[in-house]
Amino acid sequence: MGLVVLVAPAAFKGTLGPRKVAAALGAGVRSVRPDVTVLERPISDGGDGLLDAVLAPDARRVELPVTGPLGPPVLGVLGWLDPETAIFESATACGIALLEPGARDPLRATTRGVGELIRDAIARGARRVIVGLGGSATVDGGTGAARGLGWTFRGRGGAPLPEGGGSLQDLEEFEGRAGLASSVVGLADVTTPLTGPDGAAAVFGPQKGASPEGVRQLAAGLEVLGAAFARHGRAELARLPGGGAAGGLGAGLAFFARADVVPGATWVLDRVGLDAALATADLVITAEGAFDRTSLVGKATGEVLRRAAVARKRAAVVAGQVIDQGGVQALGGDGRTLDERDIAALAARATSAAFGLPAP
Repeated sequence: MGLVVLVAPAAFKGTLGPRKVAAALGAGVRSVRPDVTVLERPISDGGDGLLDAVLAPDARRVELPVTGPLGPPVLGVLGWLDPETAIFESATACGIALLEPGARDPLRATTRGVGELIRDAIARGARRVIVGLGGSATVDGGTGAARGLGWTFRGRGGAPLPEGGGSLQDLEEFEGRAGLASSVVGLADVTTPLTGPDGAAAVFGPQKGASPEGVRQLAAGLEVLGAAFARHGRAELARLPGGGAAGGLGAGLAFFARADVVPGATWVLDRVGLDAALATADLVITAEGAFDRTSLVGKATGEVLRRAAVARKRAAVVAGQVIDQGGVQALGGDGRTLDERDIAALAARATSAAFGLPAP
């Protein structure tokens, strides 16, 4: 077969999906080594670019109106891996990208649309529903998704509890039926738990627009929710790794839908056959919008690099911004928004360096 280069990029958030990034990397590799075989394996960690990574371009996709993060409807996208397995990104229903910066309000934002998408997938025949967790505007512990699945929530004095994480500190009880006729899998892009100083409110609240007082209110509400889970026999959900993904949606789905919450990067890389491609590769190039040491902990690019190291393969990273190389060969674009030509140029540089060629 000769030399083989594996390109396995994640999305460049807000600009290019993983398939377009993979094509650009491949073009860059071929520009300096036209003799090589390029294997393209677009990836995701369960957040942005999940459907692009795991679905073929001609795979079935359905757009459905669902409740958006602040109430007005949005179009959620439901994809199908096979006739009985549906998959979607929670961010299409409750994503932070759906809101202008000035409109973000994690105390009111809801994941209700996620529950509606799950319900619709089951109604369309899904026996298994895969939910990518990441990029949400919410910190409601998945209670909105539960509402979309038919659960009800009561506050003080038995009054209906308003939607959003800001009201959870007043939660008294909830009613509904845990579990669904179909199995649910949540793909977590982080290991953050629901509660605690390293929980969803503290870690994600500020970036979703919460003030210091708002973070305190959200954290208190998630503690109340975690205690309610414990009263119902699921005390472990408060500290479940990945339970804090998408503002606690991971833990919420684990309770209300009896979902399995698993590392998204591992699931996706196994799904796209990365290890088989890696076995034949002489060089691996992965990519993402911004690369730093946190990329090496649970993120898709970090998992590619870890597997490459185990297989003793040369590896490089291409990124719009390299904040900290973390001991990895990483080529960045100085913080600029990269287009496909820029990505190809960086891939050409990485290929030349790996094979001892003059810099292009």
